[in-house]
Amino acid sequence: MANANDPTLRSWIDIAPGSDFPIQNLPFGVFETPERGPRLAVAIGEYVLDLYAVAQFGFFEDLELGPKMPKVFRRRSLNQFIALGRPAWRAVRQRLSELLRHDNPALRDQPEAMRECLLRQDAVRMLRPVKPQNYTDFYSSIEHATNVGIMFRDPANALLPNWRHIPIGYHGRASSIVVSGTDIRRPNGQRKAPDAAAPTFGPCQQLDFELEMAFVVGRPTKLGETLPVQSAEDYIFGLMLFNDWSARDIQSWEYVPLGPFLGKSFGSSVAPWVVTLDALEPFRIAGPVQEPEPLLYLRQTGNHNFDVNLEVTIQPEGGPETAVSYSNFGLMYWSMAQQLAHHASNGCNQQVGDLYASGTISGTTPDSLGSMLELSWRGTRPVPLADGSERKFLQDGDRVTMRGFAEKDGVRIGFGEVTGKVLPATKLEF
Repeated sequence: MANANDPTLRSWIDIAPGSDFPIQNLPFGVFETPERGPRLAVAIGEYVLDLYAVAQFGFFEDLELGPKMPKVFRRRSLNQFIALGRPAWRAVRQRLSELLRHDNPALRDQPEAMRECLLRQDAVRMLRPVKPQNYTDFYSSIEHATNVGIMFRDPANALLPNWRHIPIGYHGRASSIVVSGTDIRRPNGQRKAPDAAAPTFGPCQQLDFELEMAFVVGRPTKLGETLPVQSAEDYIFGLMLFNDWSARDIQSWEYVPLGPFLGKSFGSSVAPWVVTLDALEPFRIAGPVQEPEPLLYLRQTGNHNFDVNLEVTIQPEGGPETAVSYSNFGLMYWSMAQQLAHHASNGCNQQVGDLYASGTISGTTPDSLGSMLELSWRGTRPVPLADGSERKFLQDGDRVTMRGFAEKDGVRIGFGEVTGKVLPATKLEF
């Protein structure tokens, strides 16, 4: 049995060079059509492979997936499938890899099965892949944290004393996490200009994106139970692209002393595809050296970062898109394993489907900064766009798109994209 990550694998489906979804990827998502309703699927080339249909044709019958199969594939989220556990995820991905290989006729040579199981991605509507009960956003890029500290605090002491000791995070709002393609309305809120005597209420004037990745919890813990950092990755199902939309003027007025609130909770966007940790195994790299050495419960060995190239574009309404940021997930100071171990260190119970975002992913070069706050340096350095306009922050009609991929040995494992368009604020009526 060939490894599903084998770079020599080929599929009988025609997959264009540079596709995010070769046979070595097979990310999981949820789609619907008017005729079928919601179904679980994997992406392969320009197609989605309907897992409920695959199950109906008997291709999973010899797998030990439990009594809920195949109904687990006919749901509005991946949660119930994820709850089956890592052996089930791996068995399904391995079987799909076998079915899609160039020399396997089992599905390829059944015309009826082909019609039912394979649909073009442009013919389906993708749904939010998981239903998070909880959402936490971390602050784990040392470059981003340093830049924010320089702008808002003391440039000589940009990082607060705890930052190199604790994976800083806050509990966010799960209800406003939406799937890619959902428009985001500019929020109203309180903001106070530096020279103003009092705050005002109205549309955000400093709307921003934050380039992030998010991981999905794949295994629950009990209340009071902790999680060793060495086994934390066993509790992670996979990763997706994440845009943490931010209202900077609202955020800067309200966040002291308790942290982010309405400046963040109006919307966050996720990509429709979750790439499994198994698919990312070939792309492990070492993270930055951590100084001072973390406390024992956060101390890890081995490679726990992932070499994922990231890009952000802005497209004004009616104009071309402009790439404004190029970064890499491998830059994160705190790894996902450390984030999850710290989150559970006080006994906080983890639930299947919970989302944990990385925090803004910034690098050291001007084009690798992961937010408009940094790219424009708090509005003092406008960012030029391809249509001749400039941006300090996002304007109504702007579409922000994030893309990501890992590449090695001729194999590209992509995350698709997460995109959203800015709509005008709701008209105020008092």
